[in-house]
Amino acid sequence: MDPITDSDVRSALLRKVIAEHVANPHTLVVEEMGLARGACRVDVCVINGHLHGYEIKSDVDTLRRLPVQQQFYSNVLDKATIVVGQRHLDRALEVLPEWWGVRTVSRGARNAVRMELLRPARLNPSVNGMDVAALLWRDEITTLICARNPDKAALRGNRAALCERLGEVYSLAEIRTLVREQLKRRTHWRGREQP
Repeated sequence: MDPITDSDVRSALLRKVIAEHVANPHTLVVEEMGLARGACRVDVCVINGHLHGYEIKSDVDTLRRLPVQQQFYSNVLDKATIVVGQRHLDRALEVLPEWWGVRTVSRGARNAVRMELLRPARLNPSVNGMDVAALLWRDEITTLICARNPDKAALRGNRAALCERLGEVYSLAEIRTLVREQLKRRTHWRGREQP
């Protein structure tokens, strides 16, 4: 049988697991969403009442970057799920915290990609508000700060300083909600129109 590739897994994930999200007008599905100003990318992120990221590790991939990716995901996402080939399953379970969901992929009849839920994703207990705020563009951050603090001095500084200021005027729960809503309102992601 052919080895399962990233594109095989991604296609099966979009068709079989998150198809209802793709079709939902109140949910946004973003592929290759950047975290930490592009230091890490979420293979597929579902944005609705949560930020739920899916990391794909097919049998032809390596797990070399997984510990670092896990940390970036853990700082920002409400939920995370690894979609992993059998070859990497044991190592992935060693690296990932218990709140991460796990789906395994294998070849079924007629060479089709099969997905099996091994462990459902749970809520992340350690989201960092400043890292969540960093998903916003500068103008989005300043608009939110101005809504609570109209003083122009509050808008000085680099993006990191503005994210910190956002954390001073909004609670973590508010930041998480505001960021999800702002991301869903965007019509352009890295220069591409979202459907």
